[in-house]
Amino acid sequence: MTAKSECLAGIIEGFYGRPWSWETRLAYVGILKELGLNSYVYCPKSDPFLRKQWQQKWPPQQWRHLQGLSGEYRKQGLNFGVGLSPFALYQNYDRHQREQLKRKIFSLNDLQAPLFALLFDDMPGALDDLASRQAEIVADVVEWTSANRIFVCPTYYSFDPILEQYFGRRPPDYWLQLGRDLPASAEILWTGNQVCSGSVTVEDVRAISDLLGRPVALWDNYPVNDGAVRSNFLYTSKLSSREVGLPRELTAHLCNPMNQGLVSLLALLGLTDLHKRAEPTTAYLYRALGKDVYNQLQRDSQDFENLGLSGMGQQRCSSLAEDYAGMPGPAAAEVAGWLRGEYTFDPACLTD
Repeated sequence: MTAKSECLAGIIEGFYGRPWSWETRLAYVGILKELGLNSYVYCPKSDPFLRKQWQQKWPPQQWRHLQGLSGEYRKQGLNFGVGLSPFALYQNYDRHQREQLKRKIFSLNDLQAPLFALLFDDMPGALDDLASRQAEIVADVVEWTSANRIFVCPTYYSFDPILEQYFGRRPPDYWLQLGRDLPASAEILWTGNQVCSGSVTVEDVRAISDLLGRPVALWDNYPVNDGAVRSNFLYTSKLSSREVGLPRELTAHLCNPMNQGLVSLLALLGLTDLHKRAEPTTAYLYRALGKDVYNQLQRDSQDFENLGLSGMGQQRCSSLAEDYAGMPGPAAAEVAGWLRGEYTFDPACLTD
């Protein structure tokens, strides 16, 4: 089995729907440092220049934002990365497509990002030679990228049968072939036994590692709330039900946060606990979220997680939205916007 790399811990902005603001992404430089975490991967599904329009360049202003973001993470000693999802490229990887991918990778190298992820998730599968086609693309990327660590998300990134329901029959021996054919340096992303796994154990991770013949990185879909069901809720409880020994089994542990970026901080405290990193003080949480917001969330969190928007009803949601809107700061605005239904469900999301 391939040797395990140092286990990174942080976040992967990989959700559907309303993306974070650039201000929130920059705020996570300080948040990650305070939590003792070290990695952030930029790959929102709503960025067309990473997915269905991946061949095109970002508009100049957005490219400057990405350069500034990468530079700030680098300056603070944190790992910045980008996740590219060249949509269904493996269906027709000819000379022209290969040259386009090469140009994209070379342009991304200008970000000087130490992490790079090639994402084949949420795309059509059902090709008998899917693993070998994807491995060919990954081998080219490994040759072209200047990143220190390369992650790959398979089309079938969980044992969850819902993936075959949406993306077609998984080819026989897909994981065995993928683990065998991928370059040794490629680290495979995995979400657990389900797309959104309620728990993850050492045994769960070893089961897929044995199939692949290499250790995996955990793309942890908590506290993400972009799905048809999950968008109804706000998850502020600490990440839990992850077995204590997981960091020894994984090459990385990246949580996919909520569309509400600053409020996601509360859930990420569980990632800090699991990996035995820094323990933020209540005084820091007051500064990061606003004292009034933090205290109000302590009172409302159970209803936000268990009843959700539909369970609380329009009248109560409207009343709470007014309460949060009256508090200062962007975290308060996130909660108020969620209560008003401003984070609409993106039907392209299939996580529920």
